[in-house]
Amino acid sequence: MKNKEQNKIIREILQMKNEKNAVILAHFYQIPEIQDIADYVGDSLGLAQNARNTDAEIIVFCGVHFMAETAKILNPGKKVLIPDLMAGCSLADSCPADQFAAFIRQHPGHTVISYINCSAAVKAMSDIICTSSNAEKIVRSLPAEEKIIFAPDKNLGGYLNGLTGREMVLWNGTCEVHDIIQTEQVIKMKEENPDALLIAHPECQGVILELADYVGSTTGLLNFTIKNQAKKFIVATETGVIYQMKKSSPEKEFLIVPRDKTCSCNDCPYMKLNTVEKLYFCLLHEKPELQLSPDLIEKAGRPIRRMLSLS
Repeated sequence: MKNKEQNKIIREILQMKNEKNAVILAHFYQIPEIQDIADYVGDSLGLAQNARNTDAEIIVFCGVHFMAETAKILNPGKKVLIPDLMAGCSLADSCPADQFAAFIRQHPGHTVISYINCSAAVKAMSDIICTSSNAEKIVRSLPAEEKIIFAPDKNLGGYLNGLTGREMVLWNGTCEVHDIIQTEQVIKMKEENPDALLIAHPECQGVILELADYVGSTTGLLNFTIKNQAKKFIVATETGVIYQMKKSSPEKEFLIVPRDKTCSCNDCPYMKLNTVEKLYFCLLHEKPELQLSPDLIEKAGRPIRRMLSLS
């Protein structure tokens, strides 16, 4: 899209947003143009908190499906829109609700902690939700002897087991964006950039987390690059967060770990389904609108509210 045409569409989006009393929430993995339009840009925890606290009548969620579901669960009386209903999540898809229900039955007497990257149906089967920002705190809030199922990300769950000394039962799910990052690529980049710090999202494989100088949520990674005195960072997560890192620290260098040996950018294909044009039509027509049943909203809301009370 030509800059002149895009600027016109952006102006119209901002005008419609004000006229309709709408708020635009965007994840760090969205394209830069959407991040600049948004009223709030953040990770899953920050987005959930902002969705809960907004006074807007319409929530436009520029992220993926489970994030818009969370916004609807926290705001059942409000209209929640998502620019592209096909913006799913490989991690959420790796945990089908019927299979997870059977998994829970195979492990009776376990408290279920589910990472927020899961469907509303999986949330409804959970005792408490967590994000990568608060996962360790959530796990440590439970008695040491308590038996726990952790789903759906086995990499994050394994990392938490190592941090807390727990032996949580892990669902075998992963995020394709983080799990695909290859150890060989990380080691090669570290050798080529000895002055750089490696920072990694806990959805990465355990070997990469052991190599990292810092492991944290998307917000944690961003804040680390702002506060740390290093001038160069190797970033093991989705490409989109680099935009905020460069905005916050323009004097620093950020090297994204590519998804393969061809040095392809490590983009989430689902996050990138949202575009400025889709956002425009979403606000104009007030659809696609995300709908959930009242019963599902109530059941999935309990573990989310429990998480927020601890955050």
